[in-house]
Amino acid sequence: METTSDPLDCRGLTPDLAAVRIKQAVSVGSADAAPLPVLLDEDCAPERVSGALQGTARRVRYVPAARARRTPPNGGPSLEGTGPAPRGGAPWWQRPDLRYTGGRLHLGGTDIDTLASRTGTPAYVLSADRVHENVRRLSAAMAAAGLDHRIYYAVKANRTPGLLAHLRTVGACGVDVCSVGELMHVQANGFPPEETSFTGTSLTGRDISVLARMPEVRVNPDSLASLDALGRACPGREVGLRINPGVGVGYQGDDRLNYSGGPATKFGVYADRFAEARDIAAQWGMRIVRLHCHVGCGYLDAQIPEWERALDGLAAAAECFPDLREVNIGGGLGVPHTASDRPLDLDRWAGAVARRFAGRGLHVAVEPGDYLVKDAGLLVTEVTGVERRRDVLFAGLDAGFNLAMEPAFYGLPCEPVATVPRWGEGEEVYTVAGDINEALDVWMSGHRMPRLRPGDRVALINSGGYAASMRSDHCLRGQAADVLLLERRPVELQ
Repeated sequence: METTSDPLDCRGLTPDLAAVRIKQAVSVGSADAAPLPVLLDEDCAPERVSGALQGTARRVRYVPAARARRTPPNGGPSLEGTGPAPRGGAPWWQRPDLRYTGGRLHLGGTDIDTLASRTGTPAYVLSADRVHENVRRLSAAMAAAGLDHRIYYAVKANRTPGLLAHLRTVGACGVDVCSVGELMHVQANGFPPEETSFTGTSLTGRDISVLARMPEVRVNPDSLASLDALGRACPGREVGLRINPGVGVGYQGDDRLNYSGGPATKFGVYADRFAEARDIAAQWGMRIVRLHCHVGCGYLDAQIPEWERALDGLAAAAECFPDLREVNIGGGLGVPHTASDRPLDLDRWAGAVARRFAGRGLHVAVEPGDYLVKDAGLLVTEVTGVERRRDVLFAGLDAGFNLAMEPAFYGLPCEPVATVPRWGEGEEVYTVAGDINEALDVWMSGHRMPRLRPGDRVALINSGGYAASMRSDHCLRGQAADVLLLERRPVELQ
């Protein structure tokens, strides 16, 4: 637990978000530590926060606002704002390391508008500290649930070399890759084969040849054909097997984000083929020591019941493989994208895993991507023009959907926020659009924000995952700067 006498600053957060922040802080301390002082907004009732905390509430004491210091304990910028406050209170996405300070957007201690004046726009900005914090929070929840676990970061979410080198240096996690190209990339950035989990689909002969030369890589074939090809190339190897539990889960129940469930998908082996998988393994003297299951993308607290059904399928599959030592529950953990999204309760999530696998002598692996990097990144843009067309007021940006494809393709919004909002000039309702010659290149429609002018800068939040890694040169507009923020001395994670 944080031992500083300064309170944990949860001003600007909803009760649910404040509870998540408090649980994260409490989880890294000892059970007999002094109660954690917490500062809330005046309109955020401690009773509501305590209700969300449940048993953790006894380890917290709330500090009256008048007694709080206005400088954060980490030595960051003052929390005192200047100029008029935003209408309707603090934005839903605000947290201690992403907030307006002095009327200017900061990520950690970095003034985003000032940074953009140096790097130009568009620019991807990623906070290594936030990624590190997200890893720690997830690991703490799994440890508290009694899970023997290991985190493998899903590299396809963001393969920025600086980030990978940083994660390897601080020993935060291993890496999950889905192609030989990614395998070579992570090795070039410091991750050895033994810290790498490989779960690819539609593997080629070349893929199999490379994997055969790296026996330390934890390979999870996702088809009987790949399992057979790997056995032929390296008989006697210990392997995993990706299974399909027939249940999928994604952000807001969107079928586009389900990897299993409903109609048959291309991912994993279904239960009716388990016997064939065992026979193939036996033919080549292989042992299936690990089961892998990845069922969707971006799920939050509301999707936990579906997630538990997928875990039931994985638990049932585990009974069919006698040499099992590990279950890999994949990734898919999401972050809130709108004010109405309820964050994923990690204690509830980890508890669901523990009820099925803790105490069974099984190691539990998890492969998050979005959860670690998405809310750690911004895509910083510049307003190119503001113009009314019929009854719609458009604000154009110098960045299009080719730089962050999820809003257009999967309905996962990256909310536009002003880096230096003109709160004193009132608000407008905008359709915020990009610079690509495609009708779907719209960041957000009917979006209320402070009045914009050409030359203003706008940050697209939740751009840390599946943005830079999926960018394209469509319309030859794929150029963007990449900035990694390393603001505090890293603390090694256990």
